[in-house]
Amino acid sequence: MATWSMFMTQDASSPIMEQLIFFHDYSMMIIISITILISYLMYSLMKNKLYNRFMLESQMIEIIWTITPMVILIFMAIPSLMILYLTDEMKNPMLSIKAIGHQWYWSYEYSDFKSIEFDSFMLNDSEKIDQFRLLDTDNHMVIPFNTNIRLIINSTDVIHSWTVPSLGIKVDATPGRINQILLMSNRPGLFYGQCSEICGANHSFMPIVVESNSLKMFNNWLNNK
Repeated sequence: MATWSMFMTQDASSPIMEQLIFFHDYSMMIIISITILISYLMYSLMKNKLYNRFMLESQMIEIIWTITPMVILIFMAIPSLMILYLTDEMKNPMLSIKAIGHQWYWSYEYSDFKSIEFDSFMLNDSEKIDQFRLLDTDNHMVIPFNTNIRLIINSTDVIHSWTVPSLGIKVDATPGRINQILLMSNRPGLFYGQCSEICGANHSFMPIVVESNSLKMFNNWLNNK
């Protein structure tokens, strides 16, 4: 989860988030290089007192500054499209979980296992004992790690957004429409998120907690539900 003085992204907990962090660093490297180069050229032009009054045009430099941005955009577009298609890839999911947005809480349905359904509300300050303020919930969405999960997102009232940054997931929950995305955690732990769509007065009070466990602990949780 995010902590104070954190300026970068959260630690990756899924393969998709690892690719997103790599693409972020890759893009920033290109952008910073371009910024340094342009700044140096502008500084040189301002400080340079020499000029050529006979030079009217240069086709070679025009070709260079036309083709170079095209090449840079191609090198940025290829990994971007690859990650875009990876996020939409739905390959052999082992189970399906439905997340439904309400004003202002989430509910979850495990229809593959005897129709397990429960609501997830934010904990009040009086209920919290060593919990994270505005982030913890009374019921977690429990998943097994290293497992392909199909997450189905829907809403009953207004547009919400199911977002967990460390898993690299941000999907809108739209009334009358079902969105789906591949969810996979590559390590156990608690992963926190919040609704990232302005959905009303209590928009900031519908957090998300994903609890990633081993397959054995996940089966025990199912049996106790």
